[in-house]
Amino acid sequence: MFKVGDSAEITKIFSEEDVFLFAGIVGDRNPVHISKEYAAGTRFKERIVHGTLTAGLISAVIGMKIPGPGCLYLSQSLNFLAPVKIGDEITARAEIVEVVSEKRLRLRTQCFNQRKEMVLDGEAIIVPPRPEWGGGETE
Repeated sequence: MFKVGDSAEITKIFSEEDVFLFAGIVGDRNPVHISKEYAAGTRFKERIVHGTLTAGLISAVIGMKIPGPGCLYLSQSLNFLAPVKIGDEITARAEIVEVVSEKRLRLRTQCFNQRKEMVLDGEAIIVPPRPEWGGGETE
């Protein structure tokens, strides 16, 4: 069903509203994300999107596209390589790099900005959906 090299992507532009909603939901109101004045004095010179909000796009790719609905996340490593700024268009990509067994897949997970710069790199271990769970590939 799943094979090495299978991949999928999702793209989203992160808005100010996304950042404020995420900050409110998880309680991370670090001023580098929500205060223009504070962020102007940082090395970024402007507000940046929460790293874990950016990583959430990986969850969307895995949960909705590959392996898709019904899969279970076991682990995720994340290396944040560059800041994501409000208004950036981010493409999250997941690619199967190993079929460990019929019950485990290893995926390379990455996010790129609109300039094709990698902003996040990582790896996920996933339990693929089983037909009896009603899951499977959506595309």
